[in-house]
Amino acid sequence: MAYVSYICGPVVEVALEGESVKLYELAYVGDAALVAEVVEVSKNRAVLQIYENSEGMRLKEPVRFSGEMFCAYLGPGLLGTVFDGIQRPLEKIGDKIEKGTAVYSLDTKTSYRFIPSVSVGQMVKEGEFIGEVMEYGLVHRLTLPPGVEGEAVYVASEGEYAILEEILRIDNGFSMTMVQKMPLRAPRPFVTRESPKELLVTGQRIIDFLFPIAKGGTASIPGGFGTGKTILQQTLAKWSDADVIIYVGCGERGNEMTEVLEEFPELNDPRSGKKLIERTVLIANTSDMPVSARGASILLGLAIAEYYRDMGYHVALMADSTSRWAEAMREISGRLNELPAEEGFPAYLASNIAAIYERAAMVGTLGGKIGSVTIVGAVSPPGGDLSEPVTRNTRRYTNAFWALDRGLASARFFPAINYSQSYSAYAEMLKEWWIEIDEKAIELREWMLELLQEDSSLQKIVKLLGSEALPEEQKLTVEVASLIKEVFLQQNAFDPVDAYSSPQRVLKMAAIIKTVHHLWTRCHKEEKIPVDVLKSQPVITEFARSKYEITNEELGRYDELHEKIVKNYENLIQEYGG
Repeated sequence: MAYVSYICGPVVEVALEGESVKLYELAYVGDAALVAEVVEVSKNRAVLQIYENSEGMRLKEPVRFSGEMFCAYLGPGLLGTVFDGIQRPLEKIGDKIEKGTAVYSLDTKTSYRFIPSVSVGQMVKEGEFIGEVMEYGLVHRLTLPPGVEGEAVYVASEGEYAILEEILRIDNGFSMTMVQKMPLRAPRPFVTRESPKELLVTGQRIIDFLFPIAKGGTASIPGGFGTGKTILQQTLAKWSDADVIIYVGCGERGNEMTEVLEEFPELNDPRSGKKLIERTVLIANTSDMPVSARGASILLGLAIAEYYRDMGYHVALMADSTSRWAEAMREISGRLNELPAEEGFPAYLASNIAAIYERAAMVGTLGGKIGSVTIVGAVSPPGGDLSEPVTRNTRRYTNAFWALDRGLASARFFPAINYSQSYSAYAEMLKEWWIEIDEKAIELREWMLELLQEDSSLQKIVKLLGSEALPEEQKLTVEVASLIKEVFLQQNAFDPVDAYSSPQRVLKMAAIIKTVHHLWTRCHKEEKIPVDVLKSQPVITEFARSKYEITNEELGRYDELHEKIVKNYENLIQEYGG
């Protein structure tokens, strides 16, 4: 019999009396049977971290070990559900979570129409699709779990089944229901890791065009308080062209998570017209919940994401915020009396961050499909300091870096992504993808980045001496950059037209701005027309207004506007020349 011998908040030490215990084994602690996980093992003692409120626990309370790792329950019914950090559905456990509340993660009463894809006598192997059910509008493909193969001796006929009813049995005695149990810490196996060459379309112009992320890629969103991390992640969750969205609130403030819980069920999915929640799994683990459960919440999100990936779907996981998860790791490490490293974080901070982001990938699955998991993690550096350990190590293991700027946010410029500090390693990989849409796309992007970079240098002079101190050629550069920032980069997430821009619309807008730059340069060189006259033309105001008026389905209007702008400045040249 094992019993509690030492208590330090959510960390307890357990005295072992001849019991065999494994690292990361699931355990139930105390009279209330609190869910816990073994994090350290020695000859006659084990250290556990408890994932529930452990207040009031006493010494000598019993501890029961399950003999299996902490697992996620995967099957039909995940979509549209809100879980806490250890996969208890919040709808079932109510407004107040009592200690030791044990609720099955999935709905065992609802029946699904099962359509088998294998037959009796057929050899089946790991990852093979054995049938499917409909989960909202998504085909939920049921696969044979990893490590299982044999000859099917029983296959359920087409019909209605609850998720715990047997649907397959093979000759080695293995019986399968619609539910799989997968260890949180063990990545699901796959056959091949593919090169990420397909853009994850987010509808955000500054991201898709300048700092893109590929399906199967990783991105971080660092920013101080009030810079718009949560709004940006919610916008990405709404508009990204992923098949499934996993939104993990790991330690954020309760009011921010409440916004997600209230808004997502009401939002319409722009792709299907149905409710957005129908392709979303929400994991709510706020800052007032046990700190140790924050780490479990991210691992739970990854397990669910990889499950849908193996069906051949593209999954986007949003983690808000990994800084709270790292702070929980620091607190648990301190209670374990581990030697701290930089700023009190454990020495294994970098390896744990790497272990999270390395599970993002575009893969060839065991079932022969191509699926992906894309991870976007928000980081909340104290005081907006991007050199602190969590931000710095996250930057090492993510390939897209979208740095949010407090100055831009204060000026109500959203998304407040600083184009000077941000970057994406996927831009080169996605060149072919953009060229298929428009062969001039790469040229447009390079022109825009060069002009913005030149503007950054000129802004130092403008702040010191004002724009009047610049020669006309440089004034022209500053004004074109201002047009890029105000019309192209700034985007209203709450405007029905401007909230989402298709890649085709992005290119139309960028092409018009480049044409304006060319026309302004020509006007200045040929007729010395003042910059103030050039920028005050009514067609420029019309173009600035168009992002709220021309929808993604009306791109022909941009062609008309393009021609109108060209004609306007040609007339202006003739007027000044005559």
